[in-house]
Amino acid sequence: MEIKQQPGDAMGATVEDFDHTTASEADIAALKNTVYTKKIAILKGQDLAPEQFLELGKRLGRPETYYEPMYKHPEVPEIFVSSNVPENGKQIGVPKTGKFWHADYQFMPNPFGITLIHPQVVPEKNRGTYFIDMGRAYERLPADLKKEIAGTYCRHSVRKYFKIRPQDVYRPLSEIIDEVERKTPAVRQPTTFTHPMTGETVLYISEGFTVGIEDEGGRPLDEELLKRLFDATGQLDEAFEHENIHLQGFEKGDLLVWDNRSLIHRARHTTTPEPTVSHRVTVHDERRLHDGMEVAA
Repeated sequence: MEIKQQPGDAMGATVEDFDHTTASEADIAALKNTVYTKKIAILKGQDLAPEQFLELGKRLGRPETYYEPMYKHPEVPEIFVSSNVPENGKQIGVPKTGKFWHADYQFMPNPFGITLIHPQVVPEKNRGTYFIDMGRAYERLPADLKKEIAGTYCRHSVRKYFKIRPQDVYRPLSEIIDEVERKTPAVRQPTTFTHPMTGETVLYISEGFTVGIEDEGGRPLDEELLKRLFDATGQLDEAFEHENIHLQGFEKGDLLVWDNRSLIHRARHTTTPEPTVSHRVTVHDERRLHDGMEVAA
């Protein structure tokens, strides 16, 4: 296994000659350290069947199966499928996922630490995923804004971007919203936390899932504060030119592993999308999202 930092100041590192079936525990530890410190590890030359992909994920931690059935791989339910390519006339997975800034499972009580993406059908153009390192973004905040959010908490919910399911057709919208709020009520997390693996301060917000900010006692703060944070971190820049935004490209055979604690991401879609299919496995590592969490890992 050979790990190489991406050129210049680019986020991430490439990993050559990695084989999860023969990797030693030292290799796995080195890979995870790369994910935590470089944020993204691009494993090159990976051609894995769904079962093999899941086994790779298990080397890094405990897989989390997505809670909505329509996203699941038909043979390996632990795999989340994003696809606009029907198979035998049937839709497998969900198309156009993640077209907004978010951290995976940010709206759930116990988010996981590591995300793995294995592209299956790679577009010729417009390939890639946008990322923002929210540790670095916090460092770059103005001092007065850091002071303003100290000791605050944010609420996260899936309500803004919940995708209508097949069984929701013809149901009243109010009924669907009530079900979303009941099944996945908003969760409260500190606006910033200390990354348990690196010690850095992470700003834990996203335009897609963060729906409110409040003080320690639960009193709501002005929504304008959230907008200022979204703007300062680059999440409102629709041209994707903000200094915090990193576009990570990929090619056939690449497998991306990233730090779901400190990165938010957004899929790169166009109005006339090319065929694209990707598989996702998400895993809990040895620590909770942050050490202040009360839920069990």
